[in-house]
Amino acid sequence: MGKIISFSNQKGGVGKTTTCVNMAAYLARAGKKVLLVDLDPQGNATTGLGFSKGTLKKSVYNVIIEGEEVKNNILPTELEGLFLLPSNIDLAGAEVDLVYKKNRDRVLKAALEKVKGEFDFILIDCPPSLGLLTINALSAADSAIIPIQSEYYALEGLSQLMNTISLVRQHLNRSLKVEGVVLTMYDGRSLISRQIAAEIKKYFSKKLYEIVIPRNIRLSEAPSHGKPILLHDPKCMGARAYAALTEEFLKKTQAKGEQ
Repeated sequence: MGKIISFSNQKGGVGKTTTCVNMAAYLARAGKKVLLVDLDPQGNATTGLGFSKGTLKKSVYNVIIEGEEVKNNILPTELEGLFLLPSNIDLAGAEVDLVYKKNRDRVLKAALEKVKGEFDFILIDCPPSLGLLTINALSAADSAIIPIQSEYYALEGLSQLMNTISLVRQHLNRSLKVEGVVLTMYDGRSLISRQIAAEIKKYFSKKLYEIVIPRNIRLSEAPSHGKPILLHDPKCMGARAYAALTEEFLKKTQAKGEQ
């Protein structure tokens, strides 16, 4: 049975999509069968894997609003073993459309349960908000990975996100847990980066991954080429960091007997 992980942080610009896309890519490179669900109306994960969201006729919208099967809407990517349930412009109206649906906070969970056994991992890229789409992702997930930028403002919304996870656990998904916290855009030369890292470590203790993701130009370039970093520049510092992060994630997962 596959494991469903949501990548969540209501603050935008923290490296959430970059982390989701690149961990998905390195998991596929490690021989895992992976489905990336782009639940963000901005569709950055979709374009980051080489698809034009403006031309896609089918997307995750068709699954959660129109009740179509996941398997009829997924796309193979350039990487063997990595598949995408894409986002397109239709998803922008999904928050409103979901309000009128029965069990509106569990629609994605019901859809993914049908294909969960076909994948080793299902990774959900959440929108930068705590609306119904994110609630659906957390309701469907076994765990959440939280990317946090190593800057002061990134800490401000953290308590709100943790409160949301707690409420989802209490009312919708008792098995939901925090898988781990990833420190992104880290600059070891910056005092504030080191201070924020220390605060996050104090708050999350063992949940914080040892591997941090540095600021890296090649990482920021890769989405414009429609490629994860391992296909764009596998030798750059950012690529090495995501490879190491994925390895750390897999070791922890295997240690818990989940894979």
